[in-house]
Amino acid sequence: MPLAVGTVAPAFTTKDTNGNTVSLSDFAGKTVVLYFYPKDDTPGCTKQACSFRDAQEQYTNKNIVVLGVSADDETSHQAFTQKYNLNFPLLADTNKSIITAYDVDGGGYAKRVSYVIDPTGKIIHVDSAVSTATHADDILAAVGL
Repeated sequence: MPLAVGTVAPAFTTKDTNGNTVSLSDFAGKTVVLYFYPKDDTPGCTKQACSFRDAQEQYTNKNIVVLGVSADDETSHQAFTQKYNLNFPLLADTNKSIITAYDVDGGGYAKRVSYVIDPTGKIIHVDSAVSTATHADDILAAVGL
């Protein structure tokens, strides 16, 4: 079961698409959409990632950072990012520590769950009934930002 609204988002540090070290604390003071997905370059995950890509300007204008997380490695993330021109970081969670901390382990992959984390680090929205094609717009509508 996903973490509850009001929970302090678990801290993490991992590598992004380009091998940069990324921590949740890097985004203190910003709203973060942390979305978990099963696998790079699969039909549903591609629709979901492209929905965030296409809405990126709206997110940037509202000072919201989008981070995608899966158990795929950096090489897989790079290929997925290049193939679909993704304009936000994907985080490599190959040891599944973030997936476990956010309670979205689907048995070897991440369940499709998204968290919205406010600037103070608290979870303010959880979406576990994701519509992959409209997910980015659904998150914006749900949190009223």
